[in-house]
Amino acid sequence: MNDLLKLLRIRRSIRKFQNKSIPNGDLEKIIDAARFSPTARNVQPWEFVLVIDKNKLTGLAKLAENGSFLAQAAACIAVFCADTKYYLEDGSAATCNILLAATALGIGSCWVAGDKKPYCPQVSSLLKAPLGMKLVSLIALGYPQDKNAFNESEKRKLKELIHWEGF
Repeated sequence: MNDLLKLLRIRRSIRKFQNKSIPNGDLEKIIDAARFSPTARNVQPWEFVLVIDKNKLTGLAKLAENGSFLAQAAACIAVFCADTKYYLEDGSAATCNILLAATALGIGSCWVAGDKKPYCPQVSSLLKAPLGMKLVSLIALGYPQDKNAFNESEKRKLKELIHWEGF
């Protein structure tokens, strides 16, 4: 349990990556962690598109505002969900599991917004998503350039944000 709490403290958004590929087995472990995410009514509406082709990564980088670093990533996982009542919650939970699993494997990650962004139709088209699938997130993956990428960073103090029994 302490390992999980440490993992939560050291996870960071990483946008600068080494030019190094990620073993397929590790990519599969990361997606496997996503399928164990919480899901409303156990619907499990998610589908994961794993992108490692450099041309597609560059294409995603050009489409996604604030996602230019996708071009330098070793991989990207696009999280799609069927258009269910709680697709955004379920897809976001899966995205969080992906971020944490990547960190556990020493792989940097960064969540690039998907849902309701103007580029969603183009990303869906590029990745040949079936009609009715909603893009929840794009997650850049790669080994961090910064050797200290997983050091704890400054966060708000607990006493500043916890409220017992109400505000």
